[in-house]
Amino acid sequence: MAAALAPLALAGAGLASASEAPAAKAAAAEGRVAVIRIDRTIETGLQRFLQRALAEAEASGAGTVVLVIDTLGGRVDAAAEIGEAIRESPLKTVAYVEGKAISAGSYIALNADEIYMNEGSTIGAAAVVDGAGERVQDSKIVSFWVEQMVSAAQRNGRNPDIARGMVDDTTKVELPEIGRVIEPGELITLSAKDAVAVGYAEGVVTSIDEVLRIAGDDAPIAIEPTLAEEAARFLTHPATTTVLFVLGIAGLLIELLVPGFGVPGIVGVVSFGLYFLGNYVAGFAGVEHLAMFIAGVLLLALELFIPSFGILGILGIASLIGGVILAAYDSGNAASSLGIASLVAAVIVAVFVRYFKHRGVWNKFILRDALRTEEGYVSHAPRSELLGRTGKAVTPLRPAGTAMFGEERIDIVTNGEFISAGAEVTVVQVDGGRVVVREVRTNQ
Repeated sequence: MAAALAPLALAGAGLASASEAPAAKAAAAEGRVAVIRIDRTIETGLQRFLQRALAEAEASGAGTVVLVIDTLGGRVDAAAEIGEAIRESPLKTVAYVEGKAISAGSYIALNADEIYMNEGSTIGAAAVVDGAGERVQDSKIVSFWVEQMVSAAQRNGRNPDIARGMVDDTTKVELPEIGRVIEPGELITLSAKDAVAVGYAEGVVTSIDEVLRIAGDDAPIAIEPTLAEEAARFLTHPATTTVLFVLGIAGLLIELLVPGFGVPGIVGVVSFGLYFLGNYVAGFAGVEHLAMFIAGVLLLALELFIPSFGILGILGIASLIGGVILAAYDSGNAASSLGIASLVAAVIVAVFVRYFKHRGVWNKFILRDALRTEEGYVSHAPRSELLGRTGKAVTPLRPAGTAMFGEERIDIVTNGEFISAGAEVTVVQVDGGRVVVREVRTNQ
């Protein structure tokens, strides 16, 4: 969440200039009505879609945009960018809370010029939480988000204390309009009826059709995400990103360390290709990030074949990590996903290498061939036919020497004893080219 403060801070810059926007928007509200649905987790993919959708609605000649909201929230930084886009749009914006406008969803609704709520819908509970769903206790972050909510409420003349109570539960908030007192420890969540009573909604409706009749257009322009935007949203999701990193790292390492399979390398290249494609379509990645990644892979491959004392490897790792992290919208999340994926991929690669170590690239640098007798290789001609034969020592055997067996002169050895030249010897053992003898002693 701390990493999100920089992009969030951008959202505050437009609040002052947007304070005069409602009147101008009301004057420009003539014309068609465009409908944009915000019925999913709020993240960077949705942010890009909404920015494109607002521009398309304006280009199509619409004067009003109805935002159909039904979400439990999501990323605060993405919500802040969406809120800024809503404020800066010259079109009149109407938020229709179809189900829930919780957490970041409530902030998006508060930035709209008007709010209508379906019967049974709710708005509020906008406390800042981390990735594990735990409340963020950092006072700077909480204070910042409180001010964002308060500014969005004040922009359209809504009670700022209620907006503050949706985020911060440390203060007591009295709501005499509905006969409620929000005690410390309780976040404010408003039902449709209560929201109208406290001035947070213009009315309670039964369907989107009723909102469209109020807006003056029964045949609205529906703006849907494109196939590319849907794909980018899926591919840039943190869970999907982690899976792509695992497959990419494991696939490329297996192909580098245990070459010859082909499939792991293809899986690795495709996985990282999808990662960069998703971020490119979403508008986060550029060609330069892909170039950094490719350069990193090539440097790591060169490290395996060119001695560089680790220099190529270090440069390759730095280039690879830099390309991956810089291509993401949130570098902190990308780094975390890359770290987790690296650990998982290391286990996969270790198991794969163990079972296919005979095909490893290291075998190119280590002489592993052995010439064994069982495989038909012999270093000496076998002399098993000498076993039991008797000959005469030509030289003293100390313990090695030479003996004559018939007409053949053969190198021999004893088991350690000394035998003088001319003594009669018999062969007691033949081991390859080694012929072992002992002296033949006659009984006196």
